[in-house]
Amino acid sequence: MGQDGLRTDGIDTSRPHPARIYDYLLGGKDHFEVDRQAGEELAAAAPEVRAGLRANRAFLGRAVRHVIGTGVSQILDIGCGLPTSPDVHETARQQAPDVRVVYVDNDPIVKAQGDALLGRAGATGIVLADLRDPLAVVGHPDVHRVIDFDEPVALLLGAVLHFITDAKNPAQIVATLRDALPAGSFLVLSHATGDFADRSRAQSVYNRATATLNLRSRVEVERFFAGFDLLEPGLAQIPFWRPDGPPPAGSEAIGFYGGVARRTG
Repeated sequence: MGQDGLRTDGIDTSRPHPARIYDYLLGGKDHFEVDRQAGEELAAAAPEVRAGLRANRAFLGRAVRHVIGTGVSQILDIGCGLPTSPDVHETARQQAPDVRVVYVDNDPIVKAQGDALLGRAGATGIVLADLRDPLAVVGHPDVHRVIDFDEPVALLLGAVLHFITDAKNPAQIVATLRDALPAGSFLVLSHATGDFADRSRAQSVYNRATATLNLRSRVEVERFFAGFDLLEPGLAQIPFWRPDGPPPAGSEAIGFYGGVARRTG
C-alpha cells in the first residue's frame, strides 16, 4: 500500500514515477515513499521546482481558457498525470459546459484515480496508453468514443515530452498526433529546459525513475510546433505566456517553456 491506502498491485513501486513525483510536489496524496524521496531530492537540486509546477498548472489553465474561447469543444490531454483540481475539464467547463475531454496517461494509478473520479461514460474519459505509441492513442476506441477527429481538437502535451528521449523521436510523435487533427485544432505544449540554470542534478534524480528527464533548448522545443502557427507571444517561459497579472517573484528562474499554436492546414 502507498499513502492513503492506495493499492500497489501491478504497479512498479520500486522506482519513482514522474506523475507521482509531480503529485507529491504539488501536495497531493497519491504517491509512495520512493516518490517522496525523489521529490525531496529534486527540490534540493532545483529549489524553484514547486513554483515551476504551479506555474505549469497556471499556464495550462490560461491556455485551455483561450482555446475554449475560440470555440473548440474537444480536448485530448496526453500525459495528464494525477488529478489536480481545478483539472482541465473543470477549467474548460467554466466557459463551455458541453466540452468533451479525454485524459491519457501510462500510469495505472492515474487511470484508476481517473476512473474513480470521472466514471466510464459521458463527455469525459481516461485512457491507459503511452505517448510513445501515438497511433495507439489516437486510434484507441475510448478516445474515439468522446473525441470526433473530424472537428477541431485541443491537444495538450503539458510537461510530458521532456520524458521522451531523442531516440524515441519526440518530433515524429508530435507530427503523428498533428496529422490526426483537422484544421482549426490547437497544440498546447510545455517543456522543461536547462536554458536558465544547470539542471544536471535534477536530471540525475529522474535517471533512477521510470522515465528520464530530457531538457531541451528553446530552439529544440520550437521544432515541436512544426505544422502549427504559434500564437503570440510565441514560445515563452510559462509565467510570461499571457499572464493574468504580474508574474510571481522568481519567475525568471522557472525552467519551463510553453506555447499555444493553431493548425491552419
